Amino acid sequence: MFAHGLWADGSCFSKVIGELQAEGYEALSSQYGLESLESDVAATIRALGRVTGPSILVGHSYGGSVITVAGTDARVAGLVYIAALAPDVGETSQTQVSNFPIADICSDVEVEDGRIWMFPEGVECFAGDLSAQDKAVVWATHRAPAADLFDAEVKAAAWRTKPSWYIVANQDRTVEPGLQRFFAARSAATTYEIESSHMVMLSHPELVIDVIRQAAQALQASPSPSDVTG
Repeated sequence: MFAHGLWADGSCFSKVIGELQAEGYEALSSQYGLESLESDVAATIRALGRVTGPSILVGHSYGGSVITVAGTDARVAGLVYIAALAPDVGETSQTQVSNFPIADICSDVEVEDGRIWMFPEGVECFAGDLSAQDKAVVWATHRAPAADLFDAEVKAAAWRTKPSWYIVANQDRTVEPGLQRFFAARSAATTYEIESSHMVMLSHPELVIDVIRQAAQALQASPSPSDVTG
């Protein structure tokens, strides 16, 4: 089960989902409105009811905050973080980002009508290693989050009790790589690093697929891969 970040929707996992499905894994992306952490978590938990067997939650960016809370559901066996936030109980996404500030994306967005919109030039910061065509699609499909989305306190942290895997994007200009390493170390995650922009699943889908495979195998949730959900 996939959980997307800001300025994105479930289509950001398109290069990963097809390959996993071809290998026999169930793969479903949660779609939510980026209105509030509570509603995004609720949408992800509802989506868990559409798949069978124990699930692995895979979160990118802000989607990491979503799976951190949603992952406490009994149907979740493990967590995969992709350049993602992984706050603890009582923390907010904003306080964690503020501890490791990175200014690049901030100059390429504006707040209007209570939402945070990305300018076309912001895609270079967000996904600089993609092709021009892929960058254009990222911008055309981006979803503007509510301006106060990062202010919600996390009420539960699944990484404290469930195994996790973490992919650090060393060329990330959206979530500071040092913050990613902090999250990975604090959660005792099995960690991978790659020279990538923030959009790892689009620029290096083969790594993301491999990490999900390894997570599924390590969890030994079922004798058949179709019983473990990505």
